[in-house]
Amino acid sequence: MLNTPRALRGMVTSPNHLSSEAGLRVLREGGNAIEATIAMAASLAVVYPHMTAIGGDGFWLVSKKGAAPVAIDACGGAAAAATPALYAAAGHKSVPQRGPLAANTVAGTISGWGEAQRLSQELGGKLPLSRLVEDAVWSAENGFPVTASQQELTAAKLAELQHVPGFAACFLDDGKAPREGALMKLPALGRTLERIGENGAQDFYSGALARDIAADLAAVGSPVSGQDLAAHKAERRKALSVRIEGGQIYNFPPPTQGLASLMILALFDRLGVREAEGFAHIHGLVEATKQAFLVRDAIVGDPGSMIEDPQAYLDPKKLDELAARIDPAHALPWPQPASAGDTVWLGAIDGDGLAVSFIQSIFFEFGSGCVLPQSGFVWQNRGASFLLEGKGPRVIGAGRKPFHTLNPAMAHFDDGRAMVYGTMGGEGQPQTQAAVFSRYAMFGAGLQAAVTAPRWLLGKTWGEESVTLKLESRFDPALITALRAAGHNVEMLGEFTSTMGHAGAIVRHANGMFEGATDPRSDGAAMGF
Repeated sequence: MLNTPRALRGMVTSPNHLSSEAGLRVLREGGNAIEATIAMAASLAVVYPHMTAIGGDGFWLVSKKGAAPVAIDACGGAAAAATPALYAAAGHKSVPQRGPLAANTVAGTISGWGEAQRLSQELGGKLPLSRLVEDAVWSAENGFPVTASQQELTAAKLAELQHVPGFAACFLDDGKAPREGALMKLPALGRTLERIGENGAQDFYSGALARDIAADLAAVGSPVSGQDLAAHKAERRKALSVRIEGGQIYNFPPPTQGLASLMILALFDRLGVREAEGFAHIHGLVEATKQAFLVRDAIVGDPGSMIEDPQAYLDPKKLDELAARIDPAHALPWPQPASAGDTVWLGAIDGDGLAVSFIQSIFFEFGSGCVLPQSGFVWQNRGASFLLEGKGPRVIGAGRKPFHTLNPAMAHFDDGRAMVYGTMGGEGQPQTQAAVFSRYAMFGAGLQAAVTAPRWLLGKTWGEESVTLKLESRFDPALITALRAAGHNVEMLGEFTSTMGHAGAIVRHANGMFEGATDPRSDGAAMGF
């Protein structure tokens, strides 16, 4: 998959073709990019349930035709009852990764849909939420085909999920992972989405639906209460940004790792690399990643508890200082602590130039694994990233936001192009963003070719404990030899692997031409009209 789809009236991309179709249908009906993105997000919560759910968090970047983007933070905070004492009483020295005590933060993504719809209406959007969830409701009630990745990941994680409350009844077929192509129905989720469409996003937090959700959470043993739900709201924030050669790039502020994504590209920009795919390109981005991750892990967490300004690390002098630490010939000794994650990124740009980069996540595949019995959806385990002791912005506390690997990206080029791009993949998200952006924007690769090309990942993803430099096997053997000689601990993976994330991108050119890309590692599609 190397050819880039092009269109003139609008473009969407997501990691599942049914969701892309839902978004494109909204654009065709006169909806805007925000409305199309909500439709895709709702659809993905049904047809890609191993990757996302309405029981997760979401982050938006929305830009009106070249203006600096608005950031919408739809991250839920920790429950008031989720204290170190609660975990100590249960015999835990750390937050568990699965089960009821992993479901310890409010699910914020629906509040983000609501805030995004308000922004859409300010910009002239008119479609009701009931229309935007229409395709998702249909798929939940009538069924959708199980993808290969859903079968694979359900089977891989079966041992740790099969006994979590509600999981087997919802996602297993006679105790086993469903087969690829099998029909799956989620009628309770369909009813919940229908209620959200009819009554609005706020019903999830303070209405009749919220009361049912609170009862469900209590039934499965989660510490999240109705009071926690009612206290939550999405908020608009200022995006992080940095200037690189040829344009301005944007990403999301803490609690996400958006700072790291921007730092990687800004540091690499300072290395003066002029040739793609060689040692200098791959080594330079890997070493920039290490410098960015050292900063990220030192300062980023709950924004209300941070003591350093992340934008300060995007100051040109600070970036010059960090870039000077990169050895062009040798690898910095590694590992450092790593983070996992499972997520979906999706994007849309409409004919008026309204651009959306959005990411929605439940953290690990199937999140906590807890399926709410009445409401029919799985709750995230994002709060598993909290620490139970010590000081700093990652220690658990009532209302504190957990550290997020999520980060939606956007770029505005000096020549008038606008780009939205992103991926799922935990530690790999900033690295895949750097791979796609550098290939397309710095070295002139086609947009789809930039996504399809072989990728790398330093650290871990998919909940696996590994800190090697993983490479897809399509890289030049001479490059692999050179990386090993420079001190990189290289681990080879298959030609195309989901370990490298499911990426996508859309570019709108100054003349109105759209280009889109989707990841051949996913079940997605880039669609325009």
